[in-house]
Amino acid sequence: MEPTAKTTAPQTADACDCVSACFLQSNDNTLPSDVALDCQVEKIYYGDFLAVRDSYVPIRKNQITGFIGPSGCGKSTVLKSINRMNDLIRGFRFEGKVHFHGMDIYDKKIDPVSVRRNIGMVFQQPNPFALSIYENVAFGLRLNRYKGNMDEQVEKALRSAALWDEVKNKLKNNGLSLSGGQQQRLCIARAIATEPRVLLMDEPCSALDPIATRQIEELMIQLKERYTVAIVTHNMQQAVRVADQTAFFAVDISSGGRTGYLVEMSPTKQLFENPQQKLTKEYLHGDFS
Repeated sequence: MEPTAKTTAPQTADACDCVSACFLQSNDNTLPSDVALDCQVEKIYYGDFLAVRDSYVPIRKNQITGFIGPSGCGKSTVLKSINRMNDLIRGFRFEGKVHFHGMDIYDKKIDPVSVRRNIGMVFQQPNPFALSIYENVAFGLRLNRYKGNMDEQVEKALRSAALWDEVKNKLKNNGLSLSGGQQQRLCIARAIATEPRVLLMDEPCSALDPIATRQIEELMIQLKERYTVAIVTHNMQQAVRVADQTAFFAVDISSGGRTGYLVEMSPTKQLFENPQQKLTKEYLHGDFS
């Protein structure tokens, strides 16, 4: 999918700050106390193509929610809808609601940039900028006109990403000089430097070796103490290792197309040991992938 060539004019920094403050100050009495964010997907389209339907996914506070399912089932599409990353794709249309801190993030008065300040994202491939390690982490802080101690915030983010001890003496080195696993942790540091409430991770270990994967998984478990985390993974054992809740998506081909939808969601142990839906059982048993 290509990014849209035409975008709406951005709001002023003061306007964005005002909307961000609304997220931080509002109390959502419409959600259960343990739910940080409630994603209610009715339909997601790319042009005329119905990509996802009928997927209601509550993301619980300070837990890791895993999205699993076969290729093309819409799990990454749903994940990226949670912070409106899909807005950048031509033809994207969302029907439904995403409740976060008492507000629907798809409300017309909500600026997507403000959403992404509060709901961070880490992508499948490590994507550090061609900047120093320090400037990679400071990038979002500078963009958001951070007024605190920049050095302290960069160090805090690198420590939270379990990277500080490995890079503290080479902060001026290019971020691209790091190993793949280190680059992904640098991207995590960049994402959490602005202190979002929720962290989304789209297959963050798919391009990493087993040792780096283990480091990222251990880091995710540490991060959930401070953040709410949602992760897409093709590795079912990874979901078992790190996820507290797991949502299983499948593909509906009954109408001749390929439309993803949520089949079942429950605590991870329950879903893997006692799935309630026949389709879930077949997927977990390897009958299809």
